[in-house]
Amino acid sequence: MTYDAIVLGAGAAGLWCAASAGQRGRRVLLIDHAPEVGRKILISGGGRCNFTNLATAPDRYLSQNAHFAKSALSRYTPQDFLALVERHGIAWHEKTLGQLFCDGSAKQIVAMLVDECARGSVDIACDAAIGDVDHADGQFRVAYGERTASAPALVIATGGPSIPKMGATGFAYDLARKFGLKVVQPRPALVPLTLAGDDLLFRELSGVSADVIARCGNAAFREAALFTHRGLSGPAILQVSSYWHNGAPIGVQFLPDRAPGWLIAAKAASPRLTMRRVLRDGLPERLADVLCDRLAIEGELGATTDRKLTEAQTRLAHWPFTPNGSEGYAKAEVTAGGISTADLSSKTMAARRVPGLYAIGEAVDVTGWLGGYNFQWAWASAWAAAQAL
Repeated sequence: MTYDAIVLGAGAAGLWCAASAGQRGRRVLLIDHAPEVGRKILISGGGRCNFTNLATAPDRYLSQNAHFAKSALSRYTPQDFLALVERHGIAWHEKTLGQLFCDGSAKQIVAMLVDECARGSVDIACDAAIGDVDHADGQFRVAYGERTASAPALVIATGGPSIPKMGATGFAYDLARKFGLKVVQPRPALVPLTLAGDDLLFRELSGVSADVIARCGNAAFREAALFTHRGLSGPAILQVSSYWHNGAPIGVQFLPDRAPGWLIAAKAASPRLTMRRVLRDGLPERLADVLCDRLAIEGELGATTDRKLTEAQTRLAHWPFTPNGSEGYAKAEVTAGGISTADLSSKTMAARRVPGLYAIGEAVDVTGWLGGYNFQWAWASAWAAAQAL
């Protein structure tokens, strides 16, 4: 079979790229090894698909080239995708921080994308293991299942290895290397972190969460942190995990709304209060007790020196944790790193030295924050490539 373009990977980016190119009159084949399309879409956002974020901006993405995402994101915006959602009559709502979710189910987003592929007369081949992929005489030839197809354009949209139980692999990187594209070392991102050593005590707080500011390097996020039986999770921790590297510390600010000098002020106002009582006033009881024990301040505030209270304030404002690892690709929402942007056009997602080859979505070294940003990159990069096919 001969096509104008073959898209490998029927996730968010692959589906939208195939649909967009098909609707431009291109004859497109979309191939996936999974039994059905959009498997990771279905589990996203707790089953309601956090399909974009109204606050999308290039500075909310990690990449070795901080400018690479600007072009695609500016040409296909959250409002563009939202208009598509509304054309399909899908009810949605905005949660905190610009996050948009389906009122109903993520299945609606998958059904919408499949409908858009049908509008573009896209051929979809699922449950089709991809075999040899070759390039000669201006044509890419792809063996899949028992069949073979060829096209002058090939789009790599197979994502990264995060959540392998959903069928995720590093296939995109192997294929990229085969065609001479560089790959930035992949690693789990938006992933829970694990604790050991002196931090093990905090694992006893499994299930306890608190509003915090989590920091790693220059990155800081204010959201909930959740203690688990293995370490730290919750939105604030998932966010900083994308910036974290082995051996690096992270800092957690407890009670982020307290003004500087608040413990000294509490001592002056209520000298008979205990540290334990003060911490319980703003934190879950179990967490307050563990922090109090670690600070080693017992008795009334009036009997505690200002110096010791100031030291406690400082530690509560930047409580150090040194994770010994992460929960890995099994629990990572996305993969950081990937096909190097140095080898791609930021306008078309095309490989600079291999005519007709494109890479989009999570396969590329562009990783968004938690909260719909990675979906928006999928839609935007897919649309950019589709306009060039």
